[in-house]
Amino acid sequence: MLKIHFSDNRQAPIWLVDERFTIGQDSRNSLVLVDPSIGSFHAEIRQDHGFYYLTDVGSLGGSFVNDERINTRFQLRADDRLRLGSVELLLVDPARSKAKAEQGARWYLQVIQGEHEGKKFHINGSMTFGRSVKCELCFSDQQLSRRHCEFYLKDNVLEVKDLASANGLQVNQQKVATAVLQPGDQLKMGSVSLLVIGPKSTVAPSADEDATLFMRAVDLLKPLKAVAMSRSANSHANPLRTVAQANPLHTAAKPARAPSRLNKPLLALVLVVIVLVAAAAVVVG
Repeated sequence: MLKIHFSDNRQAPIWLVDERFTIGQDSRNSLVLVDPSIGSFHAEIRQDHGFYYLTDVGSLGGSFVNDERINTRFQLRADDRLRLGSVELLLVDPARSKAKAEQGARWYLQVIQGEHEGKKFHINGSMTFGRSVKCELCFSDQQLSRRHCEFYLKDNVLEVKDLASANGLQVNQQKVATAVLQPGDQLKMGSVSLLVIGPKSTVAPSADEDATLFMRAVDLLKPLKAVAMSRSANSHANPLRTVAQANPLHTAAKPARAPSRLNKPLLALVLVVIVLVAAAAVVVG
């Protein structure tokens, strides 16, 4: 079964339960729209074997479905957009909307203060909040307007809109006309406070500079081998040679090597002189 929603929220949604549903300014219509662009009997919707058909009854402003002007017996489907004069309507299949909502993220409103405290409401599609019994979220608080605000879920995003209420709508203690809601937000309407419960958002953890860094043993194998080979090569090196190679000035200043042998004739002459000197010393003495 289809349901008519008003784009400007001028009225609560209406079920299409009658076989013949008429729309116009005249009070005898099923849906009375007091608007200059609407004729006395503007259009009608007929239900035939579970299907819905829209017919324009000669209005001046015309009837449009998804921006296409229609005349007689145009079949309507869920999610069609109707425009009668300047009034825009949306056809919704609540059962289909509920199925989509259950497949996607689940959003709830939990009463944390006021009437129905502790109760949790599942949000799907479009739901109005207020004192009127026609509201999906009905509260008897006298500080609330008959249609105080509307919650609507689209593409897993939950929004709230104030419907020109007398005492206004507060989100996180800030008065707003419309707001995109996040899990954990708190709303206050009259003496009723609601907590928004929704899907948790996934946040990538930030890197901790002080955290211990673990490495696989296979990643450490090559660096350890390189260090071991370097130490092994250094242990066999001559430290004096290493210092000499590192200081070229020290190497250049090294004196030349002395000859390893003396001239033999010169050595014999020296020995003879020593013997003669010693003998002369004895004679004199």
